[in-house]
Amino acid sequence: MNEKQFDKVKNGKGFIAALDQSGGSTPKALAAYGVNEDAYATEDEMFTLVHDMRTRIITSPAFDAQHILGAILFEQTMDSKIEGMYTADYLAEKKGIAPFLKIDKGLADEANGVQLMKPITDLDETLKRANERHIFGTKMRSVIKEPNEEGIRAVVDQQFEVGKQIIAAGLVPIIEPEVDINSANKPACETLLKTELINHLDQLTDDENVMLKVTIPTNVNLYKELIQHPRVVRVVALSGGYSADVANEKLKENAGLIASFSRALSQDLNANQTDSEFNETLGQAVKSIYEASI
Repeated sequence: MNEKQFDKVKNGKGFIAALDQSGGSTPKALAAYGVNEDAYATEDEMFTLVHDMRTRIITSPAFDAQHILGAILFEQTMDSKIEGMYTADYLAEKKGIAPFLKIDKGLADEANGVQLMKPITDLDETLKRANERHIFGTKMRSVIKEPNEEGIRAVVDQQFEVGKQIIAAGLVPIIEPEVDINSANKPACETLLKTELINHLDQLTDDENVMLKVTIPTNVNLYKELIQHPRVVRVVALSGGYSADVANEKLKENAGLIASFSRALSQDLNANQTDSEFNETLGQAVKSIYEASI
């Protein structure tokens, strides 16, 4: 583990940029960026275009270590290059930003009010490659829709089981049990989730550390105990479908919770913007998210 990056992520001011749109969400991300599906004919062409988008974001002067602690990458991005360097090396060496890797394979069908992760059958190989590419940490997502105690326990059990394998590989896992912002019982889901998370955190040893990525809670400062837990490096929040303005306002209410936004970071960027327009728009988004995070 890179101790300099660990200290920055744990103690620095800023937020985590989520640039990890995967195969299923890439067409939507490209469309929002002004690149329609008729611009590509194959999956490879699609991924090339989204890597171009990510490259433009990462190389922008607005994307800097003063405001951004880390960036989450899609697996294909990890194996792609920016200005002749693998993306993680470019982030760490040129930008001073810690690189994370999305490792989950998507969501299973809903059962007991939740969607577990699909099995990660190539986890050992992925973690080996992540170390070779100088990745600092990982991210994996589940979704909670109903306050079903059995379902929520299964989500957290699965997340920590995989998380311990990631820790053993020398990486820091971001455990992400997202609570659907559209759930009619969102506060009850969050209360049950908090209990399960604390139970698992209390069982970690002194050399086992995790990060948590959560939906901004309905009840302000609900996750204070998680933020203060000695085994938690950082608690970050997903925007979850909220607009940037709404996500930022909700985030500001929660002391110690920092952003890990995707859509809220890039929602106003467009492929047709000039470099000056693009950098100014990204800079405004970065600063607003940064201010909400501190």
